[in-house]
Amino acid sequence: QVQLVESGGGLVQAGGSLMLSCAASGSTFRIDQMGWYRQTPGKQRELVAVITSGGTTNYVDSVKGRFTISRDNAKNTMNLQMNSLKPEDTAVYYCKVTLRGTGRVYWGQGTQVTVSS
Repeated sequence: QVQLVESGGGLVQAGGSLMLSCAASGSTFRIDQMGWYRQTPGKQRELVAVITSGGTTNYVDSVKGRFTISRDNAKNTMNLQMNSLKPEDTAVYYCKVTLRGTGRVYWGQGTQVTVSS
């Protein structure tokens, strides 16, 4: 079992910055890939950024150059630094981890990010 707690969401003006954090506890030694996803009402949850245990990253095109994902394997934390925020970045952001071997997935509870124009 892995428990995930997200923090750092809020309201920001367009052009501003926020940093989201995800703290994992439990069977953290089995965590492989970590990632951030987001969802708006009526739409499917979409990938924002992922990072492997080795540090390889991947981003959705719409956030490339503006968002940076990072993780600290020793502290079992993951961050998403979001700069130059746009109103279309408004969504609930979810932390997700995938376990090595089983492929089991765990999700955080979500944190709201609202970007005003």
